[in-house]
Amino acid sequence: MKKTTKNTGPQLKDYKSNTYMDGDMEIRFAIGPEETKNLDSQKLAENFLVKDLMTADTLKLVYSHYDRVIIGGAKPVNKTLTLPNHPELRADYFLERRELGIINVGGTGTVTADGKKYKVEPLSCLYLGKGTKNVSFASASKKTPALFYLLSSPAHASYPVTMFTKEQASPVELGAPETANKRTVYKYIHLDGIRSCQLVMGLTTIASGSVWNSIPPHTHTRRMEVYFYFGLPEEHRIMHFMGNPKETRHMVVANNEAVISAPWSTHYGCGTTNYGFIWGMAGENLVYTDMDPAPVASLV
Repeated sequence: MKKTTKNTGPQLKDYKSNTYMDGDMEIRFAIGPEETKNLDSQKLAENFLVKDLMTADTLKLVYSHYDRVIIGGAKPVNKTLTLPNHPELRADYFLERRELGIINVGGTGTVTADGKKYKVEPLSCLYLGKGTKNVSFASASKKTPALFYLLSSPAHASYPVTMFTKEQASPVELGAPETANKRTVYKYIHLDGIRSCQLVMGLTTIASGSVWNSIPPHTHTRRMEVYFYFGLPEEHRIMHFMGNPKETRHMVVANNEAVISAPWSTHYGCGTTNYGFIWGMAGENLVYTDMDPAPVASLV
């Protein structure tokens, strides 16, 4: 009698919600504007807010189906953290078909990529191109550990590993104290800076006395965006506005939390004090200024 072998390959998953855990990586499906306008605060957060990104000696990853970006945070304190190769990627290693932007918002740290060490100072950016096999993260001091924010997108071409300090990022002053949105924009990964396949990345710091970011609001249906808020005192919060410009919604965001912004969604925010945020985009093009304005007076 012929012996039958049980199929132990990938099994059909029972998707019961827009978010689920696959091992140690959270997976979030994309939803549209009609679904979003009917969500309460808890469901908005479940779909769009990423918490607990900076937990001691942990590397957290969230896979979003908006342009298939992966959002991550690494806080090495007592040990070195290694970028894992998650089974969901069906790859030989994490960056086999991906690229990665890393910005440090903590103390000085080190990223080791394929045996080469890169010292990453506060607010510096390191880009790792497609084909980088082994990546690890360490802090120079346990008392002031590095806080590495990670954003990864699919890549079909390889670009060289590149480091930029914030001084190299051609800072641009925007806004004014009179409108409470005086801020400095640092562009790291873009057409005129660090070259990438499709990732665009930088950060903005809000001046003391100002609180608004990304004014005037806008959308860009050609790419999604992620906001990661940092430098916010524990007792303060950000009111992050999102949604269809004619059906706006808001989320209350704490320090070191990220917001996934869908291509159809406006994105801007106001804090109870000044702060900083990292912006990162992936999608059809690399043009930083590609946006469709949604003037404040037009919002609903």
